Amino acid sequence: MELSGRGIARSVVKRANSFGATPISSRGVLNRAVGRLGGADGSGALRKAVGGKVVLVTGASSGIGRSAAVRLAAAGAKVLLVARSEDQLNEVVNEVAASGGVAVAYRCDLSDLEQVDVLVTKVLDAHGHVDILVNNAGMSIRRKVRHSQDRFQDFERPMQLNYFAAVRLTMGLLPTMVERESGQVINISSWAALVRPARFSGYSASKAALEAWSDCVQGEVIDDGIVFTNVHMPLVRTPMITPTKLYNRMPALSMDQAATVVCDAAVSRSRRVTPLVAAWASFAESVSPALGDVIRKNAI
Repeated sequence: MELSGRGIARSVVKRANSFGATPISSRGVLNRAVGRLGGADGSGALRKAVGGKVVLVTGASSGIGRSAAVRLAAAGAKVLLVARSEDQLNEVVNEVAASGGVAVAYRCDLSDLEQVDVLVTKVLDAHGHVDILVNNAGMSIRRKVRHSQDRFQDFERPMQLNYFAAVRLTMGLLPTMVERESGQVINISSWAALVRPARFSGYSASKAALEAWSDCVQGEVIDDGIVFTNVHMPLVRTPMITPTKLYNRMPALSMDQAATVVCDAAVSRSRRVTPLVAAWASFAESVSPALGDVIRKNAI
């Protein structure tokens, strides 16, 4: 039986709100993260989880990556910062050093897979291994398919950075994790990978591809002490969303709050971190594709 959709979609959102979630920004995810970390200053469980470990964060020059890297370094991790901007990376290194932490900058254009291979070689030669890889670097495009008829790069570019670069980097670092029987890969995915909202086809597909790949590989390394964690991040106030003026009126996590969610993933080692409303939208999709279509149409 086909469901009418719009009224049910509103009911799902209303119910999710009553449990501390909004269509975009799940306070429940944030509150659980703060509770597990044992404080907002990077102490407690986070220090126990990452202290003395080597953590590589991509997209570390700004946004979520920068905030998360600073928090991880404050908790005692040796943080390897990866991004294209050398100047911005050096700023983060200085910020970490001023707080008594340790950070090393590696300039790399991750969309160039040859540079990714060089990065892997440099990191392993210098540090021997990486305990936690945070695949955070990414890009998003919000555009209707009909406006991309002559812009196939709208699909190639997000797939290159969000999927291929992350897979190449993970594959380069995974063998040492397997050898050490210890490691974690944290993919900063998006609620969009579950909801698949209209106008985000290139972005959603690239994030969903990385999740599918990670789940398959998890089955291969499940007995090797390695965990793949997919974080379905809600909307976050980062430079990436600035061009979309619509987002100015929508609820979102701050970069520091998003960093808290990332740090909590290192503590919990969960396989999934998902806002409640995104999980419900995904369930609605499994019950009725028609209902899922209504949610997609009205999600953004």
